[in-house]
Amino acid sequence: MNNHRILFIGLVWPEPNSSAASQNIISYINLFIKRGCEVTFACAAEKTEQSASLKALGASEQQVRLNDSSFDSFVSQLQPTIAVFDRFISEEQFGWRVSESAPNCLKILDCEDLHFLRDARHKAHKAGINGGNIELVTPYLYSDMCKRELASILRCDLSLLLSPFELKLLHTVFGINQEILHYCPFLIQAKEESTINSYKERTDFISIGSFRHAPNWDAVLTLKKQIWPIIHKAVPKAKLHIYGSYLTPKAKQLENKKEGFLVHGFAPDAFQVIRNARVLLAPLNFGAGIKGKLVDAMQCGTPSVTTAIGAEGLCLNQETLTGTHVVTAPSTLLDNWPGAIYNIDQNQESFAKAAIALYSDQEKWEQANEKTAHSINRLFDYEQQSKALLNRIERCSSNLNEHRQRNFLGQVMQHHSVMSTKYMSQWIEAKNRPLES
Repeated sequence: MNNHRILFIGLVWPEPNSSAASQNIISYINLFIKRGCEVTFACAAEKTEQSASLKALGASEQQVRLNDSSFDSFVSQLQPTIAVFDRFISEEQFGWRVSESAPNCLKILDCEDLHFLRDARHKAHKAGINGGNIELVTPYLYSDMCKRELASILRCDLSLLLSPFELKLLHTVFGINQEILHYCPFLIQAKEESTINSYKERTDFISIGSFRHAPNWDAVLTLKKQIWPIIHKAVPKAKLHIYGSYLTPKAKQLENKKEGFLVHGFAPDAFQVIRNARVLLAPLNFGAGIKGKLVDAMQCGTPSVTTAIGAEGLCLNQETLTGTHVVTAPSTLLDNWPGAIYNIDQNQESFAKAAIALYSDQEKWEQANEKTAHSINRLFDYEQQSKALLNRIERCSSNLNEHRQRNFLGQVMQHHSVMSTKYMSQWIEAKNRPLES
């Protein structure tokens, strides 16, 4: 891998303190730099106060412009051997330019989570349908967003998926060839042993997540209207601390100190506030991918109460660690979870009661706390997962022509003649239309 020039193309600059997706992108950047690759991150968006300094990591930063041929000149000069798009929208905007300016560049799509799945579940939730039941959500899957995202996956040489459920969905429902899919959860490096706060050293509940992310905002409203009133009545001295980047005035207005519902906004150190809390609440009614807040809770030894959608992708067998033969284990979902899992639409009272029990019962809390370390060790193996990823990339790179022939449908998706004839026809029609007097 040490001879590769890798170009990351982001819709936004990574904000590791604001989103798990940004943390994941940075883990890839660190991995490639560690292997001796030359890494450049290009983005058309403006930086924010939360944007990471990629130069400090050893990567180059390049500001680019949308719909501008200057990007073509930049890529022609850089000649990357690998391009990584941080989501399908980035590939839509820049993928064809990369293909034209660096045709032998291996194109990788970091799916983060399947946007069309999250969108379908959101629509189902609005219609009063349980988003955790994929059969009920199916009518909402076949959307324009789904077509766009699947087209992007097909155009790329390899797509990285965090969740085994999503890999299975792409393969079994939409017939995407597994040769262009790779399962790779968060690349979490083992940390030095640190003291986990005990039950008595912790207090209060916590919920965390960017207010810009629709599933998180919905979860805050669910806590406010449905869950917290039940918990507050049972344990009136406890407080619920809501943290998240991009706090809005509308979100701040939900705060009620008398009821112990506190809205803080951005947490400079998410691990610190999660480590000090006794229970993390994540009543996610829709969403996709792996939920970073729940992984953080496991790392902090903090039991959590969430939904099946929240836990999706985090209840697996060891076989998932190799990047192939992904197997889910729904039968062990409840037994292995470090806390409790209930869907809000059917069990809002059970969700609240589970949170109350974890908070009030030291023995029950300690049993859940012991499962957090087991969950992390079972789900994440940095050395094995990073090795599997690098080997997969190397195999694709070294046999790129053969790899693309096996994914010939991807070459079909690259062919723009159908759309170009459409736009040419429309242009001719407009040109021949008489001018209005």
